[in-house]
Amino acid sequence: MHASKGDRLVVHGRVVGKEDHVVEIVEVLGPNGTPPYRVRAENGHETVMSPGPDSVVDHRKATGNA
Repeated sequence: MHASKGDRLVVHGRVVGKEDHVVEIVEVLGPNGTPPYRVRAENGHETVMSPGPDSVVDHRKATGNA
């Protein structure tokens, strides 16, 4: 998995009825675009994530806050 600042990280819901969780990558902490990533949710909360196999990088740049 490789990402750049501004990309979106999509974590697919693993339970029926749960929506995908989309966050903006605000900092790449690993070498050459690899995890972990500092991410920001729509509500402004930031955290560090090492995405699992249920996650994909959307290389379209995020718009707005997330």
